[in-house]
Amino acid sequence: MSGMFDASVEVDRPVEQVFAYLADGRNDPDFSPRVQSIEKTPDGPTTVGTVFRSTVKDAGMKTSREFRITALDAPRTIRWSEQSKNLITAEGGYDLEPLPGGGTRVRIFNVLEGHGIGKLLVSPALRAARKDAPAFGSRIKAAVERS
Repeated sequence: MSGMFDASVEVDRPVEQVFAYLADGRNDPDFSPRVQSIEKTPDGPTTVGTVFRSTVKDAGMKTSREFRITALDAPRTIRWSEQSKNLITAEGGYDLEPLPGGGTRVRIFNVLEGHGIGKLLVSPALRAARKDAPAFGSRIKAAVERS
């Protein structure tokens, strides 16, 4: 079983600045409290194939996650796919749209997929993610505008 959640938010920063911030997954802890730590391989600019490895805490449990950048079209599109073997995995991305006046509309989305017993857990995980989606968008907005 799988399902999607998404959120959109308008950020008061130019699209190039928003893209650069979001393409560096090491910024994720700034807006995602579940991310405990994160590292990037290889060093240097984010490109297709860049891997971000993180430790996250979901429902009181710590897990290791590995995401690979699968598409990068500056300054509009970022896509990733989870490579780790967890009960629930995700793939998703950001769509960025420049707005009149210099701001940016950001749409984030994730498709969650359950594996094994994770097929039973994906529905409650999706409900929680969908409920938090507007706040998640607000946290992204605040983090980018602080940067």
